[in-house]
Amino acid sequence: MRILLFLATNIAVLIVASIVLSVLGVDRYISNDGLNLGSLLAFCAVFGFTGSIISLLLSKKMAKMSARAQIIDSPANHKEKWLLDTVAQLAHKAGIKTPEVAIFPSHDANAFATGWNKNDALVAVSQGMMDRFPPNEIEAVLGHEIGHVANGDMVTLTLIQGVVNTFVMFFARIAGYAVDQFLRKDDEGGVGWGYYIATIIFEILFGILASMIVMWFSRYREYKADIAGAQLVSKSDMMAALIRIKKESEVSHMPETMMAFGINAGKRPTLGELLASHPPLDDRIKALANS
Repeated sequence: MRILLFLATNIAVLIVASIVLSVLGVDRYISNDGLNLGSLLAFCAVFGFTGSIISLLLSKKMAKMSARAQIIDSPANHKEKWLLDTVAQLAHKAGIKTPEVAIFPSHDANAFATGWNKNDALVAVSQGMMDRFPPNEIEAVLGHEIGHVANGDMVTLTLIQGVVNTFVMFFARIAGYAVDQFLRKDDEGGVGWGYYIATIIFEILFGILASMIVMWFSRYREYKADIAGAQLVSKSDMMAALIRIKKESEVSHMPETMMAFGINAGKRPTLGELLASHPPLDDRIKALANS
């Protein structure tokens, strides 16, 4: 869900920005002579990175709301105290500030981490994992999530998404301009409504294709986070946690909209492997065993 919410917020920002800019007529890169590609690229870069940065800044708030995560300020029992202490110890070991800690209501064994920088992050664990997993395996999962934070995965994702956004907007406007010129029968300069409608459609289509790049990065970083969990806790505990998650993931109760959020991504999306946020658990277990 971490990745899914980030992408959804980012796409929403871009679409809203495109509509607002179109209504206001802020299209300085279009003249009677056609498109000024240099100005268009600069324009797209500004708004492309703005969308990804806004997504990053909202990531923790959106995660709390969507997962209904309950922040633990004062532990109500020994399990919550253990959770707070364990996250603090792992964060200290990883060299980062202790993240906020939360538990979210889900039967599935899952966990996630998000936040705009490594010293202002959130780590959350499902109630199902707290109830059923042994402490050493929960600690390994927490090490995995702390690894995401310490490795700066969300910041790196933001930079990648900014570049992707830039070219999605850039090529969508070129395609939209081409469609508009093809449909128009007059010889007047500028563009008609066909340009704006086609541009939004192309932004959505190109955005889906660009998501494959983001999902590839997400899958790659999962392997790195598994290694981080093994280093912060132990390889045997990280392996045991992944094996247990694999067994439990065969019967999942978590909504599909939540799947991209945590260590357990559940089933692959129907669009296939290219849009999967996580590698198959068998591949992760094998990669960790060979690391």
